[in-house]
Amino acid sequence: MQILHISAECYPIAKAGGLGDVVGALPGFQKDLGNTVSVIMPMYRTSYLYKHEWDVVHKSGANLGHAWFEFTVIREKYDSQGFALYLIDINGLLDREKIYGYDDDTERFCAFQIAVMSWLNTWPDLPHVVHVHDHHTALIPFMMQHCFGFKRLAGIPSVLTIHNAQYQGTFSWDKSTYVPQWDSWKRGMLEWNGVINPLASGIKCAWKVTTVSQTYLQEMRISSNGLEPIFEYEQGKSFGILNGIDYKVWDPLKDSYLEHHFDASTIEQGKELNKRLLCDRFGLDIHKPLFIFIGRLVGEKAADILPQVVLDSFAHIGRKMNFLILGSGDPEVEDRLEEIKQISQGDYNVFIGYNETLSHQMYAGADFLLMPSRVEPCGLNQLYSMRYGTIPLVRKTGGLFDTVKDMGDENGYGITFTHASVGDVTHGIHRAVELYKNKNEFNAIRSKLMILDFSWDQSAEQYVSLYKNL
Repeated sequence: MQILHISAECYPIAKAGGLGDVVGALPGFQKDLGNTVSVIMPMYRTSYLYKHEWDVVHKSGANLGHAWFEFTVIREKYDSQGFALYLIDINGLLDREKIYGYDDDTERFCAFQIAVMSWLNTWPDLPHVVHVHDHHTALIPFMMQHCFGFKRLAGIPSVLTIHNAQYQGTFSWDKSTYVPQWDSWKRGMLEWNGVINPLASGIKCAWKVTTVSQTYLQEMRISSNGLEPIFEYEQGKSFGILNGIDYKVWDPLKDSYLEHHFDASTIEQGKELNKRLLCDRFGLDIHKPLFIFIGRLVGEKAADILPQVVLDSFAHIGRKMNFLILGSGDPEVEDRLEEIKQISQGDYNVFIGYNETLSHQMYAGADFLLMPSRVEPCGLNQLYSMRYGTIPLVRKTGGLFDTVKDMGDENGYGITFTHASVGDVTHGIHRAVELYKNKNEFNAIRSKLMILDFSWDQSAEQYVSLYKNL
């Protein structure tokens, strides 16, 4: 089977979040199952671009509304990611370092999708399935079905995976000419609440829709930033397939980011050595349980409550724990987290920014991972932490609900709570501190975490099975 993934992100080429991790891993596992797999993404000016060799495979041009643009398609010469990787370059639109955050993102990703369709339309052998990811590529199912110039592609099954329904890429009808000439009777397949909504269009037009966990799929029928009726109506073609992680990358026994390696049989010594490095670097107490937070400092992650969680934990539980936070986002949250350093007694620190090396070291050295997320479609951090023997402390939502079982339940191995509130998180921290005192139970849970299987193998098979059913 020939599978084509189209995405705005793909790790390690360019990544802003979980989307990049998924598209960087899933195609390789699908190829291992005997499929021919390709990924197409924009040619951002990232370091990966300059460190690898490329072949030019196609040059052409197309219209974005009334403007003409030229594009170039290049292929990574040696398929070093384990699958065919294609980048599309559009001067003036995609030739930037950052993935998102520009005023002309609508123009950038519309042009990218048009270029992909224009190139795909020239392929002598068409793929068996086109798999698009999130709103940045969600107009493609509409283009394949209803744009006159792409009718040759209408018979290719399309799958849309929604990694986060909060972001939908909406734009006004005065930009409707950005979509290549289309059947005006199909206006309703583009529109939602009076605007063009790429994500809504993808849900309507794709042959199948998937989300990154079963619980998140159910939650979107109740809360999906205005798309609830669509998810209710289209539930018959929608499926939840849990994300996995690449155990070759996330392996504490071989992780190149770690100085001290370990597995389930050497977890106590390995965790202690990695924890000591973190505590020495950030001025923390090695004898106290270490709680970490890794992620974007935004409302979805409930990062705004973190400062008060730290302060209330110290006030009500006592200074019996360490906190180490890695992330960036809301400037106000960043400032409040920095301010707490002034009252640290060797039990708190924060690193503002993104650091891949440090994140691996924190998973390896921490005792507990905090994830109080308000929205968490799947979540990967809890899967990384469990792979490294770090106990997740998470809110029961989305993929966190599907992957973390409370230690109070039969065969449980984590700590869960219901609300993204200071009180609920602080209570969870209190439970964790008490667990830390019981070394036998604490170590038993850590060892259990490391042998749980959240690899991509099963998920990749589920996607391939879905394609075959199409």
